[in-house]
Amino acid sequence: MHIKKYTIAAFILIVLVGWYVFAFITQESMSINFFGMTLPSLSIAMWVIVPLVILYIASVGHMSFYSLLGSLKRRKYEKDHEKIIDAIIDAFLGKENRSTTFKTDKYKLIGTLVNNATIFPVEEFDVNSDNKKLNEVLNSINNIRNGGVADLRKYSLSSSNAFVIQNERNRYKKGDISAEDILNAKDRYDISLRKEVYVDFVKNAQLQAIEKYKSNMTKESLFEILSRINADTDTLVIPNDSLMPFFKDLNLSSEDYMQASKRLSYAMLPEQRMKLFEMLSNDSDVAMEAYLFTLFDLEMIAPAKEILDISQPNEYMRFKAYVSLKECGKHFNINLFI
Repeated sequence: MHIKKYTIAAFILIVLVGWYVFAFITQESMSINFFGMTLPSLSIAMWVIVPLVILYIASVGHMSFYSLLGSLKRRKYEKDHEKIIDAIIDAFLGKENRSTTFKTDKYKLIGTLVNNATIFPVEEFDVNSDNKKLNEVLNSINNIRNGGVADLRKYSLSSSNAFVIQNERNRYKKGDISAEDILNAKDRYDISLRKEVYVDFVKNAQLQAIEKYKSNMTKESLFEILSRINADTDTLVIPNDSLMPFFKDLNLSSEDYMQASKRLSYAMLPEQRMKLFEMLSNDSDVAMEAYLFTLFDLEMIAPAKEILDISQPNEYMRFKAYVSLKECGKHFNINLFI
């Protein structure tokens, strides 16, 4: 029962009892001796309602106490409800190091599951709830997925977060930030995004700028650089000493080196190309097959045979087969052997 309603009902009851006693039973007055104290003389009707007033005060105190306990308990649930929404938002965003604490037993279990789970909202998911925070984050996720840009700063996400990377990628594609802006800010942008935009950057950047950001080099960006050497447009003139560092730390395979040689065969001067792969083969055994391919492609048969003659019997078998066929008068394109 609400205290206000209870108070009104108690007041009516007390007045009716007092009125009934005064009107129909007695209108006399009396004084009461209480623990040696003589209390003032009051109407008997008043003395009748005194216990009722005391009972009312005691019952109101009792109800208020348990109402306060109930309010505190409800407040814990309300706070945990807000926390579980925040935990779900963090899970939606893929936030790292989530450790939301809950005070109620029912939310502790759900919260532990959410804190240790990865939750992906389905495409164009719209919760359509009264919770503004939840709707806002879902709208941001949908916006980013559709190529838009959202303000994620309030969520304190790391630069390696998938939504942050996609959001910055969308900004880059829209022209809000340039490739050089991203390459310049190592602490702000994830390495995967920097390597991605570096591929675009090397398509028309000057050699000095390419070298400045070469820590973002990938196989794809390397091949873009190679395709510009002595090209008709966006031409790059690069000495071998400047090219060598681009190949390092890429962990290229033998096939990758051969593809690089093929890429350079269209425009690089034969002498520079041959010298480059000689330097690469001296630096890494993985590049030896590319060097052999380069020699055979340039019809430099003698130096290629010298390398094959001193190799192990089970090494470079396809090139040895090519030489054997050539010595038998069979002329095939070296590209058929790689």
